[in-house]
Amino acid sequence: MNVIDSSGWLEYFTDGPNADYFKSAIKDEEHLIIPTICLYEVFRITLSRAGEDEALRVASFMSFGRIVDLDREIALAAAHLSIRQQQAMADILILATARLYDATLWTQDEHFRDIPGVKFIAKK
Repeated sequence: MNVIDSSGWLEYFTDGPNADYFKSAIKDEEHLIIPTICLYEVFRITLSRAGEDEALRVASFMSFGRIVDLDREIALAAAHLSIRQQQAMADILILATARLYDATLWTQDEHFRDIPGVKFIAKK
């Protein structure tokens, strides 16, 4: 199973320098888990940068994976992780979702470097 962090989705959709790094995990729709917080972040940023039509296209594309809503189990797991990791709420919710689904988290966010279960590439 794979979870792509919001930074990875944005890199992919904008064809950034690291887009190919995320491509195989994104294209593996059968094993793709999308936390709703990622959908929110990617939609919001795309909406502000490229407009509603592009943001809706991106949201539609992301919906090919399994959308996972924030629920009690994820919230409580994230709270435990936040005590140890000291990261922003959205990032902890994404990490908790990946862990609960035994998924690999793909990212280019520096604060995820060296965390078990994370595939990290430095942002170019």
